[in-house]
Amino acid sequence: MSRIGKAPIKLAGGVTVTVSPANEVTVKGPKGELKRTIDRDLKIEVKDGVLTVTRPTDQIRHKALHGLTRALIANMVTGVTDGFKKQLELVGVGYKAANNGQLLDLSLGYSHNIVIEIPKELKVATLTEKGQNPKIMLEGSDNQLLGQVAAKIRSLRKPEPYKGKGVRYSDEVVRKKAGKSAGK
Repeated sequence: MSRIGKAPIKLAGGVTVTVSPANEVTVKGPKGELKRTIDRDLKIEVKDGVLTVTRPTDQIRHKALHGLTRALIANMVTGVTDGFKKQLELVGVGYKAANNGQLLDLSLGYSHNIVIEIPKELKVATLTEKGQNPKIMLEGSDNQLLGQVAAKIRSLRKPEPYKGKGVRYSDEVVRKKAGKSAGK
């Protein structure tokens, strides 16, 4: 059995999980509502505030989907109760970030500013303190969407290995390379 797949998910107070006949799982909680369609072979049972995912056979496909489905539903439950946060940091001289509602305006050393529209499901905030690198805080209940948007922002100027300049996650460690050696 999958260790992750057979682990039960405890539902916090105020969280309801419903499964439609078309195997669409809907999780509602204090921070919103998330929906996801799962594989038709897997079964989801909710009893006494505990959700379990079971698979019909030990086929390779069912084994692969068992742990994945359980992890996705667990992330949905966590998202509607606590939510998820990601923080990005802009390292480099002249790099700036500002937001106007859901529009994120980035100055990353190119000849023009980059403006990104953040999906309405996410909250965005920017912070610029004197002597500190500018920070971008993303917050939302959908872990997949949050990670995708954060990765898109990071891909605009990835951290380079010589000086470490670029957009990075605040907990990311960038390994630096040695530059050219001086002549003899």
